[in-house]
Amino acid sequence: MTADDLTIVLVAGLTATACGLLGPFLVLRRLALLADAVSHAVLPGIVAVWLIAETRAPVPVVAGAAAFAVLCVLGIDAVRATGLVASDAAIALVFPALFSLGVLGITRYASDIHLDLDSTIYGEIAFTPFDVVTIAGVDLARAGVVLAVVVLLNLVLVTALWKELRATTFDPHFGRVTGLRPRLLSRLLLVAVAITAVSAFEAVGAILVVTMLIVPAATAFLVTRSLAAMVAVAVAVGWVGAVAGHVLALTFDSSIAGAMGLVCTGCFVVALVASPRGPVARLLRGRRRVPEFFGGDVENPGPAPSPR
Repeated sequence: MTADDLTIVLVAGLTATACGLLGPFLVLRRLALLADAVSHAVLPGIVAVWLIAETRAPVPVVAGAAAFAVLCVLGIDAVRATGLVASDAAIALVFPALFSLGVLGITRYASDIHLDLDSTIYGEIAFTPFDVVTIAGVDLARAGVVLAVVVLLNLVLVTALWKELRATTFDPHFGRVTGLRPRLLSRLLLVAVAITAVSAFEAVGAILVVTMLIVPAATAFLVTRSLAAMVAVAVAVGWVGAVAGHVLALTFDSSIAGAMGLVCTGCFVVALVASPRGPVARLLRGRRRVPEFFGGDVENPGPAPSPR
């Protein structure tokens, strides 16, 4: 493995770690589509940067995108907080509005320039070794430095608010009664997701970010019974996708991000088939009673147990 290959794997692994720390909370809170929503909602921020500064330089573009990503998640949370709209509907209401605003901005003010998500925010992970910054005389991949900082921030957030996030994830009403302020915690989590997504978009591409946020967490949900284990397995699955996906891409001379996403999806399929709650286990049990560990019986098993 060359130095460039190692850099690509490390950047992907850092993305997997940053996303794996937050993804389980999104899955358990039924906000899995949030990452995809953010990837569309950043478009008006990119347009705004062009209109104000007339530049497509990475730093101002990411700043503008991050501002609208945060606006998107706060808007979604505000709509959800009304209690009149479900989480998935809130996402489907807010991000199309922001995306449409961006499309209108391009059509009205930027139709004569090459301004789109592919050229400004959707990156290619294969190029990360060539964009470097010098720190203490050492050339490091800029994407790796940025994502390392994001990993540290996410780790601090999750560690410092672990009990509060866990309580409000599984029982927000209990959190409200005990004064944990679930709405504030939800907003902090969503803002962290927005910052993570936008920080990684430029380097690794939107598809890989969405994959790393959701697929490893969904995989971990099938094979774990505690939140801590779910987070650990989500990060581990992301790293498996990073390493094995890179090898797969080199073997078949294909898209690196696509191969990493495919490996992560393969891990989910394996977990789905092998899970005690999966279709194979149900088939093997037939109509026999389900062990008390899983609760209920085959004909009326009740809700699947959630990691605690």
